[in-house]
Amino acid sequence: MKVEIKLSPEVREDYAVIYCKEITDEVQELSSLIEAGERIVTAKDQERIVVLRPKEIFMVRVENGETVIYCRSRKYTTSKRLYELEEQLSTRFMRISKSAIVNLNELDSVEASFNSMMTLILKNGCKDYISRKYLPDFKKYLGL
Repeated sequence: MKVEIKLSPEVREDYAVIYCKEITDEVQELSSLIEAGERIVTAKDQERIVVLRPKEIFMVRVENGETVIYCRSRKYTTSKRLYELEEQLSTRFMRISKSAIVNLNELDSVEASFNSMMTLILKNGCKDYISRKYLPDFKKYLGL
């Protein structure tokens, strides 16, 4: 997809126009991304409330009934449920199991594992299994 940005001093509010032959998934995704803008996620760090941007989040996982957000070197907790965060975060996040979603931009590698499963490794060293239910979508993302 080609992208063109034009600067114009007379424009009062930024806007985007998409020219396309047909409305594809990619065009719809791009439109949704532009309209949504960057959303923030709030989390707890002991007694502090921390504001996180989606690009700072590597993985969100439910552990012992608690939703944990993993960033580069720290982890935070949130009272939000996993499905709420999945809806709130952008399309660069993908569910890999019943209890985890990951930031696809932070993917480092994938290894074959037992029982036709795969292990996903993120750039911050976090690892998790991709369950069989979510594996076909993940393979499609990788082009496999």
